[in-house]
Amino acid sequence: MVRHWMRGALGALLAGFTLSAATAQVPDQPEAEGEVLQLPVPEAPPEATATASGPVDPADLESWLDGFMPYALAQGDIAGAIVTVVADGEILHSRGYGYADVETRTAIDPETTLFRPGSISKLVTWTAVMQLVEQGLIDLDADINTYLDFEVTGVERPITMRHLLTHTPGWGEQVRALIMDDPERLQPLDEYVRNNIPAAVYPAGEVPAYSNYGTALAGHVVAEVSGQSFDDYVDEHIFAALGMEYSSMRQPLPEHLQGLMSSGYMRGSDGEGRAFEIVTAAPAGSMSASGNDMARFMIAHLNRGEGLLSPETTEQMHTTADRKLTGVNAMLLGFYEQNRNGHRIIGHGGDTTLFHSNLHLYLDHGVGLFISMNSTGRSGATGRVRQALFEGFTDRYFPAEAGEDLPTLDTAEEHGRMLVGNYVISRRAHQNFVAATALLTQPSVTMNADNEISLSILTDASGTPLRFREVEPFVWQQVNGVERLSARINENGEVEMFSAAFFAPFMMFTPVEWWRNGALLMPLAGIAAAALLLTVLFWPVRAIVRWRFRTRFALTGRQAMAYRLSNIGALLPLVYAAGWLLLITHLMGELNRLDGRMDGMIVFMQFLSVLPVLALLIAIWNAFVVWTGGASWFARLWSLVLVASTLVLIWFVIAAGFFNFGLTY
Repeated sequence: MVRHWMRGALGALLAGFTLSAATAQVPDQPEAEGEVLQLPVPEAPPEATATASGPVDPADLESWLDGFMPYALAQGDIAGAIVTVVADGEILHSRGYGYADVETRTAIDPETTLFRPGSISKLVTWTAVMQLVEQGLIDLDADINTYLDFEVTGVERPITMRHLLTHTPGWGEQVRALIMDDPERLQPLDEYVRNNIPAAVYPAGEVPAYSNYGTALAGHVVAEVSGQSFDDYVDEHIFAALGMEYSSMRQPLPEHLQGLMSSGYMRGSDGEGRAFEIVTAAPAGSMSASGNDMARFMIAHLNRGEGLLSPETTEQMHTTADRKLTGVNAMLLGFYEQNRNGHRIIGHGGDTTLFHSNLHLYLDHGVGLFISMNSTGRSGATGRVRQALFEGFTDRYFPAEAGEDLPTLDTAEEHGRMLVGNYVISRRAHQNFVAATALLTQPSVTMNADNEISLSILTDASGTPLRFREVEPFVWQQVNGVERLSARINENGEVEMFSAAFFAPFMMFTPVEWWRNGALLMPLAGIAAAALLLTVLFWPVRAIVRWRFRTRFALTGRQAMAYRLSNIGALLPLVYAAGWLLLITHLMGELNRLDGRMDGMIVFMQFLSVLPVLALLIAIWNAFVVWTGGASWFARLWSLVLVASTLVLIWFVIAAGFFNFGLTY
């Protein structure tokens, strides 16, 4: 649900991160499969003719967006989008591009067409929380259990509302029942937060790790403290207060709004919209809203909370930084910094499976920018379009002033080498099969001959990793660019965490344990799988050769049995690992089935955990028989290879989380 995540939640978790630092232009796309929509530019609505006294010229903005957006949507195979810009308390530009419904060629009305802004919904929830903080009904630093009728626990210390606001409660990722397409399976909010408490893995307040559950819990606290349901509270105190008539957190939508909802697509060329997505952790991502309603929300926050919060509380929300690293953006109270070109920018991103959105507030200029797209598109297109729009808009209207070119520090080689290695992302599953992503998709830091470092997943439009040079102690500046990377080092000279300004500040990279390090384990697992596969393949090959040359099978008794069982044993861990990988691949394509419908298959795969254990017992027995039976030196050597290969694959499935049981994932 954010781009922070989700091809839904699981897309990023299971597929890993493939992020690139897009420029103000859309990078080249793969060749289209099937029809690519050529999207028209609709007539400008009256609101788009408003003027502003700020740096954003309405005519220039309209011309730029009318050139950029249709091309970007067509290249990305995205059906439609809404782009809304506010300045000086008014809507400067609000226009739909493409279609709300491809089949009927329905245009997007910026006032009434609803989009799903995903985790931008969190800003509504956090605004509701801060209203209650302002009234003295919630203490940001009190144990969150003060407001609950059940208990959640943290590591080392109690979890507070401040921890929830800054994504530092210390919980691991959990995606089960997070998003679905069957409203009959939707759990009420109070049931969801009771039944889906994630495992606590970090000390509360220490490591930022994005938590949809944490925001859902905050929404439940809003309901408990206010005495209203979460939906009723938001309707009355947020949407009605701002005149947001075309917005709702309710699922399914109220009847009077259902006909206004944009269809959602995997690709625009699919032609047929998908079902309305149900977000079980509703306060974290259930909102549906029009572009102009999002404008009203942005204007309220830019106008010091007018209609929502006092100026003092709004300032507190916008400026209270939980800064874990120097030189890069930090989490605020719900919002997070997106500073660029020396300008103070805050915002949030949001994704469901089908809708992909960003919101940016330029605090010092009274300007807000919102985009939402109704398709996932081709090859991560929505991520590139959003980043290109943000960077292009910022560089066009809020350029950087010429600054001092900082020299590379003498410590660049020493400090760079401290970072070299593989890492895992703080926001990840720590248990069950979803933890496989921490093994299969580990970002790595490398160093070149010029003592510059690169992060494998931070690339330019061509896919080339960006290069960074150290300009402050443990702060690296992009070579010929504006991005920054920063690391925190403990008293033992070890990297605790690092991140880059490009990423949201709840996304930290932490060193991977040696036994989960993909640089070590993945090559070993590949060699082990190859050895076992060769054993399986040569079994029928040898039989065919014996048949062809009319040669008798030379082994008898216990040795013959050990030989046959060793071949079967070689097959078992391969079948087991392949079964999990196929299941994960299937779930990546059907994220809405993580609502319990796949639990039977998951339990079946957990039951099959006996297979690699059985394979190891067979391999050990086979080695014993071979070494005590006068076999050839090659047979003896290969029996040890089978034992070692089976052990390595068991190591792999343990590191991947396949040996963990239960249905909390």
